[in-house]
Amino acid sequence: MIRALMPRSLLARNIALLVMLVFVTQACSLFVLLHFVQRPRVERAAGVFSHYVALMDSALAGLPPEAGRAALARIGGQFEPPPDEPAGADAAHPFRTWQRDTFMRALRRDLSRETEVRWQGSADHEKLWISVHVAGAPAWIALPMTADSQASGISAAIGLSAGLGLLAALAGYLLQRHLNRPLRELERAARKIHAGELPEPLPVDGPTEIATVSQAFNDMTEALRQAEKTRALMLAGVSHDIRTPLTKLRLAMAMALPRGADDAFVASVEGYLDHIDTILQQFMDYAGSGEREVPVPGDLNALVGQLAADFAGLGHVFDLDLQPLPPVPYRPTSMLRMLMNLMQNAIHYGKTGLLVRTWQAGGTVHVAICDRGSGIGLDELEQLRAPFSRGSNTRGSSGTGLGLAIVERIARLHGGELAFRARQGGGLEVVVSLPA
Repeated sequence: MIRALMPRSLLARNIALLVMLVFVTQACSLFVLLHFVQRPRVERAAGVFSHYVALMDSALAGLPPEAGRAALARIGGQFEPPPDEPAGADAAHPFRTWQRDTFMRALRRDLSRETEVRWQGSADHEKLWISVHVAGAPAWIALPMTADSQASGISAAIGLSAGLGLLAALAGYLLQRHLNRPLRELERAARKIHAGELPEPLPVDGPTEIATVSQAFNDMTEALRQAEKTRALMLAGVSHDIRTPLTKLRLAMAMALPRGADDAFVASVEGYLDHIDTILQQFMDYAGSGEREVPVPGDLNALVGQLAADFAGLGHVFDLDLQPLPPVPYRPTSMLRMLMNLMQNAIHYGKTGLLVRTWQAGGTVHVAICDRGSGIGLDELEQLRAPFSRGSNTRGSSGTGLGLAIVERIARLHGGELAFRARQGGGLEVVVSLPA
């Protein structure tokens, strides 16, 4: 339960911890103030007050009856007992209520048992009635209260303390946001790496712990950059070293065999050479899926229409359902390669009901390539995202199992995602979602 209630983010956890610490320290300070500072002060005031009451009771009791009654009248006393109005808790002034009750308990303890004490009135017009003896008869007088029996500014002090606690929590929140800024930059940089980009180096001028992590991340990014350069150089060398012998082999075969000699053999060798060249090109496409290409805003519908027209010229007609789209930033060559791969898959494996539709939902643009073929199951399609994975319907066909992996990488490179879903009425929809 504690884990479920605990905030998820580090910022929220630190702020919650800071607020809890401030609350605990304020509660401890309040306890010390009330029980070790204010309570002795109130009890001391009650002791002085009880001494005055005892002196007044003795003075009035020692006067002659007439003089005693006259003195009682001058100080506003009376022989009738005041109404008994026990004071309850005042929700608006809880500390005043606490101090009043503490004062009354101390006063009753210090006075004689024959002396009664009653507190009467509201918080604004309070009276403390004390029983005295005048001419041998009990009488009551209302005595003014000292400041120590009232709130004495404690409510204002507690309010100021709470305000300072909130100010400390706000300062901690702003400080924690400042400390979390490098972590947010680290998160954005990591997401760029996940999308196939290499971010700029992170600043390392923050706190020591954050600076150490940022420096390690920069070192990792630089190692990836060097690995990317090495990979590009290696692929260029492999492409050159393989394609050069292939070209020489084509020339040697053309020069060695006279025209018309065993055309079936020549066609078979040419087919194998083309197969090797296709596989090599797929490896090159997967290794370099356009990371260095600069994205530019473009009309995605126009690109889809151009590809559909090209395929129509080859005898493969795609129906189009293109909704209005905002300009989408994309890498032209990479986007062309991705859509072409998906449309070729629809032609090769779906064969019928070819359709491309586009639409916008919120801040996302969707492109769906649809077909009516039997195809393969969605679970198997999800496994084909991995490189070199081939479906059960691809046996006997040429390829390396990199087609959907290339599409997945290009979609991530554009900050989007690839999804498969069953088409209504049968068939398959491959949906590419991109940020508008």
